[in-house]
Formats: sequence, structure tokens, C-alpha cells
Amino acid sequence: MNPKRRPIIAGNWKMNMTATQARELASKLIPLVASVKDRDIVLGPPFTSIASVAETIKGTNISLAAQNLHWEDKGAFTGEISAEMLLDLNCRYVIIGHSERRQSFGETDETVNKKVKQSLKKGLLPILCVGETLAEREAGKLNDIISRQVTGGLKDIQASDMQKVVIAYEPVWAIGTGKTATPQQANEVHALIRQKVKALYSAGIADGLRIQYGGSVTPANVSTLMAMPDIDGALVGGASLKPESFAALVNFK
Repeated sequence: MNPKRRPIIAGNWKMNMTATQARELASKLIPLVASVKDRDIVLGPPFTSIASVAETIKGTNISLAAQNLHWEDKGAFTGEISAEMLLDLNCRYVIIGHSERRQSFGETDETVNKKVKQSLKKGLLPILCVGETLAEREAGKLNDIISRQVTGGLKDIQASDMQKVVIAYEPVWAIGTGKTATPQQANEVHALIRQKVKALYSAGIADGLRIQYGGSVTPANVSTLMAMPDIDGALVGGASLKPESFAALVNFK
């Protein structure tokens, strides 16, 4: 963690939590993180629970993220959600290109890029996800995959918009598996992402970019991960579904 960059801890609830359960989780979390001032706290409930969470966290130090959006303003896109719908519910962030979306729903660097552009155009802050599979890592393709996803996801994004972008590095082999990249492995890839952004934009933009780590982050490993110089936060799955464990992550020392 670099003291110049404000840490960001985000919980991706995935396809969990009814609206009632979500309200209850958020209510329990609020007092556990109320004193936190020096880092951003973000909750990413499923679409059906956004409204109940928005109502529950109103006036607190917690922000709201959606897990996806469509790149068009509106229209005949059955089952999709637009940026304006999210803004209307007080969403501030949107998670884009999560590995589960890429693997199970055919998202590509091109569609991810369209979504990043739309979120920026509409005033949502994108959390752009990148990461390699175990096969890609073992085949020595890590650098190529990360470079391609970063370059593709940021294609035609203006330098002036880069301060609004967060990148989340999620090694696919560490998501929901209990396996975690070592702090050193994670930091190496974060440094690679930063170098790529420096080449695409400038040293100043790369230096200001917040890069989260995602993949089996727990209260037991969060502090060692956050101690790394290029890790600026966490995008948390399973551990964000319990208020006590997510609060422990937010309150990392």
C-alpha cells in the first residue's frame, strides 16, 4: 500500500443475498466500520438488492457498486441493466469484466471496454477486473494476458478519466478456491499493471492508479497483502458475505 493512494475495500456479493438478507447484512456492517475515515468501503449486492442496500447505507461512509451494466443507454436488451438505472439507485461504482462474467457469459476485452467507456460517460466509477487462469500462468502467458486485458479494457479511455478508474487483479485460479496468490506474487502483477498503465499514459497516472487484489482474501491474509507497495485494496467475494469478516478486512492494520 502506498500512502499516496487511498485504499479501497469492495465486497462483491455475486449471486447471493435477497433484498431482506442484504438489508440485514448492511445494517450489521454499518456500526462495525463507522469509524473508518481513511479508506473507501464499497458493497456490491446483486441488482435486486441494490435498492434495499442503498436505503440502509444512506448517510454512512459506505458506497454502492453494481456487479455489471450494459454499454447502451436503453433499449431492447432483455435482462440487462443500464447506467442510468444504477445511478438512480445511488450506485457510485460498477464492477466490469469479472472473470466469472468473462468465463461464463462470454465477455471479451471489447465488451468490457464498451462497458468501461459507458460507465465513465455516465459518471459511474469502473472497477475493471483482469486476471489469468492457472493454465495461462503455467504456460508462461501471465504478462501477455494481463497486458492484453489492461490494454483492451482501457482502449480509447482518455487520460483525464483515468483517475476515476480502479483496476482489480484477480488470478482466476484463486477465486473461491481458497488458494491465494502470495503477497509477492500479487504485488508483482500489480507492478506489471502499473508499468503497463505508465506505458499507455504516464508515470503520474500510473502512480495514482488504485489496484485491488481479489482472490480468496480473508481477515487472516489481508494485512500482509495490503502491506505490499503496489496493492491498494481488495475486491472480496466470500468474506464479504459476513459482516464481521468484511469489517475485519475494512479495518486491516
